[in-house]
Amino acid sequence: MKITRIFNQLDGKSEFAELDIALKDGGPIGFLSERFPAGEMIFRETPSDYDFKWHPAPQRQLLFIIKGRCEFMVSSGETRQFGAGDVLLLEDIEGEGHCSKALFNEVRHSIFVTLPDRVVLG
Repeated sequence: MKITRIFNQLDGKSEFAELDIALKDGGPIGFLSERFPAGEMIFRETPSDYDFKWHPAPQRQLLFIIKGRCEFMVSSGETRQFGAGDVLLLEDIEGEGHCSKALFNEVRHSIFVTLPDRVVLG
């Protein structure tokens, strides 16, 4: 299963990468990853005019987009759009960070799950 990662380079600049979460056959219920410890879960509603300029993530966290669409921009100026069903790993907790904004005048519903530093995905 592939998810998008936003992380810092050593110079503090953020960038995108793809992360492959390994799955194993779980029998009739489908394929499963290993278990990963998690911290807290935060539900969020982002307004349709949301446009947050440069900011780092407050902690390592997974972002699950439930409803709405948004755009993220990293230090290089590269942008990517995400919507319902997408998962991002936000690890740019220092440095320049990223920009994020709502698209198409849509309210976004999302869930953040914080991750302990020791957790390595992929």
